[in-house]
Amino acid sequence: MADVEILLVEDNADDLEMALFAFREANVANTIHTARDGQEALDFIFAEGEFSSRKDSQVPLVILLDLKLPKVDGFDVLRRLKSAPEKRMIPVIMLTSSHEQRDLIESYNLGVNSYIVKPVKFEEFVRVIKELGCYWLILNQQAR
Repeated sequence: MADVEILLVEDNADDLEMALFAFREANVANTIHTARDGQEALDFIFAEGEFSSRKDSQVPLVILLDLKLPKVDGFDVLRRLKSAPEKRMIPVIMLTSSHEQRDLIESYNLGVNSYIVKPVKFEEFVRVIKELGCYWLILNQQAR
């Protein structure tokens, strides 16, 4: 398996397809892995369950995480990730439809690096994805 540069955690099939299309439209050519629920995301990040054959040291450069997920919600994924010393440096961007102030505050309290409300219009969504790709994958300096 090639190194995954982006982990996109999204349970809504339409939002997932829109995000993947937006990455293509924004010419983001990085390797993307998708997870459809919080448990699948944790299994991927920590090389557990169906991903136990994956090297635990192969971590994504950035994680785009939805907040409202089945099985394990985005808060719990973020909590586990940021409490693991070997994983806490991975930038996590909460990409959610929630405008709730309490969700924003809780996300930052748990260590999220950025909180973005998904734009409703496709053109704006593509712009956001393009800017995310440019900043987090090209401009941002990451500790390895």
